[in-house]
Amino acid sequence: MNKIKNQTRPVFPFTAIIGQEEMKLALVLNMIDPKIGGVMIMGDRGTGKSTTIRAIADLLPEIEIVSDDVFNSHPYDYDLMSDLVKQQIESKVNLKTQLIKVPMVDLPLGATEDRLCGTIDIEKALNEGVKSFEPGLLAKANRGILYVDEVNLLDDHLVDILLDSAASGWNTVEREGISIRHPARFVLVGSGNPEEGELRPQLLDRFGMHAEIRTVKDPLLRVQIVEQRAKFDHDPYSCIDEFCDQQNELKESIIIAQKKLVSVIIDYDLKVKISQICGVLNVDGLRGDIVTNRAAKAFAAYQNKDEVEIDDIKKVITLCLRHRLRKDPLDTIDSGTKVNKIVHEILSE
Repeated sequence: MNKIKNQTRPVFPFTAIIGQEEMKLALVLNMIDPKIGGVMIMGDRGTGKSTTIRAIADLLPEIEIVSDDVFNSHPYDYDLMSDLVKQQIESKVNLKTQLIKVPMVDLPLGATEDRLCGTIDIEKALNEGVKSFEPGLLAKANRGILYVDEVNLLDDHLVDILLDSAASGWNTVEREGISIRHPARFVLVGSGNPEEGELRPQLLDRFGMHAEIRTVKDPLLRVQIVEQRAKFDHDPYSCIDEFCDQQNELKESIIIAQKKLVSVIIDYDLKVKISQICGVLNVDGLRGDIVTNRAAKAFAAYQNKDEVEIDDIKKVITLCLRHRLRKDPLDTIDSGTKVNKIVHEILSE
């Protein structure tokens, strides 16, 4: 209990969130396999989008980083460490490490490109001959979660940079012939309200998953949600304590699934069926096929299975494909009925 009270700011427990199963599943699967490519959460105002995203970050196990490294470099994985750390390893320097909570970085709507990517101090480079880099939000988000609320209102140019870094796992800053590159492997989570406009189809397609959330209509469930929130606001620590066992159980499931993921297999016939569905739905490119395969394996690992089954595909495929059907920016996103119809026809054969 004392350990909990040491937190600077209590976070609403993920397992205490009622409803919104689609959003919760999409977030959990991205934590199991960050290569799914993030999640776009669209829904009404006041449906707990931000609360849920902060809750999943708080739930995750701590990560080991090289002490005092601004990029949260991994002490052993070359893909997740900065050039400086690599040089230290090659020079046989004994690195100190520490455990930190998974970084959760908010990107404010008014952020500039420099704030996002970081800046190079040209004066220092010219006068002293040293590369001086002021890290941006992409550096802080390495190995964590980058959350963009109202992503549909963000400048398209910044969304492009975000998606490029999320896909490649690297951020490169170039200025006056000086170039600095650092790891930026993060789960990109965007949220927004459809009333304020959709993202362009080209940008939307680059989010791995698309979760839709609606305001709960059932009065009994609404009362339950209101009471749960009131209880947390009144005494957050006893609420955190109440859900402690469930939180630990879910955390353990995610850790086991992360380890199990590499050994999960998906039958060739099922891969063909996934691609057949993408073809019938006229999904452009192969991102839909790749993400569905990844998500199905992550869901199977989460269920502690060794092999993907048809039900695993049915559970995730709508989340992976519904936002890839828009060809015209003026179209609305399919809620899933079109995907479900084709999935049912093909997977029932």
